[in-house]
Amino acid sequence: MSLTPHLIPVVASRRRTLRRLAVLAAGAAAGALGAGASTPARADVIGVKSAELRPDEDDYVLNAEFDLALNATLEEALQRGVPLYFVLEFEVARARWYWFDEKVLTSTTNTRIAWNALTRQYRVSSGLFAQTLYSLDEVQRFLSRVTSRPVARRDQLQKGARYDAALRLRLDVAQLPKPFQVDALASREWSLQSDWQRWSFTA
Repeated sequence: MSLTPHLIPVVASRRRTLRRLAVLAAGAAAGALGAGASTPARADVIGVKSAELRPDEDDYVLNAEFDLALNATLEEALQRGVPLYFVLEFEVARARWYWFDEKVLTSTTNTRIAWNALTRQYRVSSGLFAQTLYSLDEVQRFLSRVTSRPVARRDQLQKGARYDAALRLRLDVAQLPKPFQVDALASREWSLQSDWQRWSFTA
């Protein structure tokens, strides 16, 4: 594919930006390993403030709130045109005394965050849903709240049965551009996730 002359400087600038950010990411990883090669750096933690599953007509819906803040490295990546991908993972299991727990259902929601330097707006997209946000604070608030999200049909869970639910939110480094797929165990700047939040409920 050939590039028109007026596009060449733009492509070259973008490549230089990717190289600079890759060097920063590699340096962060090296620093973390140098401090103690046998002890991986702990990821930046997203706090879980609350989580619940409740019936709503024909579905079970999920409500949750997280304490999330993007660090300086992730903010810079966004500003330089690198999209970030967050994954919300939810699962329900049922304990069995005679065998391993039965995994009843799993739900995964992917959210893409990107910065448009021309419009100076953030674009948030998840599946067919897309929304424009105007500040990083709005982006963080959006990622931090899950409101009435359907995750299961009522007939998928047995009425009166006891279940165990689990939920977590994480930055998916596997979806970053190749230069930024830094090992999350070696670089906390590129590893942002919550612990699994677990609770029990009766259907």
